[in-house]
Amino acid sequence: MSRYDKYDPKVGGYRATLAADFNPDNLEKCLAVGHDVNGHLVVGAGVSGIKAVLVLTKAHKAGKRVDPMTRGEIVEFGPSDVGSEPGVDFGDPGTDYYGHNDGTVTATQGADGVYVGHTVEGHRLIVNVSALA
Repeated sequence: MSRYDKYDPKVGGYRATLAADFNPDNLEKCLAVGHDVNGHLVVGAGVSGIKAVLVLTKAHKAGKRVDPMTRGEIVEFGPSDVGSEPGVDFGDPGTDYYGHNDGTVTATQGADGVYVGHTVEGHRLIVNVSALA
C-alpha cells in the first residue's frame, strides 16, 4: 500500500494529465511513468522515457490531473513487478530501485532501467528520479 510521505509541491514533482483510465489493479503500487506524444502521463516509458514515479489510491479516469513524484519519500514501498502485493511485499533495505519501460519498479537495473531511488528501511523509498533521456 505505497503512499507518498514527504512531498514538496514546489520541487518534489509536477502535475500531469492521465492519458488513460488508471487500472484499478495498479492502485497503491509504485509505478514508473512517462509521457505520450501529447504530453499526457502514461504508465511506463511512453515516448519520453521514465520521468517520475506515481502512486495512486483511486482509479482516476483519463483526463484527471495527478502528481507524479520526482523527489521525495514513499512509505509502505514494495517493488511493482508481477506477483508483488502492495502492503505485503516490501523492498529490501539499502537497495537501489529502477523504473522500467513497462512501468514496473524493481531492484534489477536491466537494459531499460532508470534509477528512481533507494530504500533506507525496506518499506521506505527515497525517490530521486534520474530522468536522463
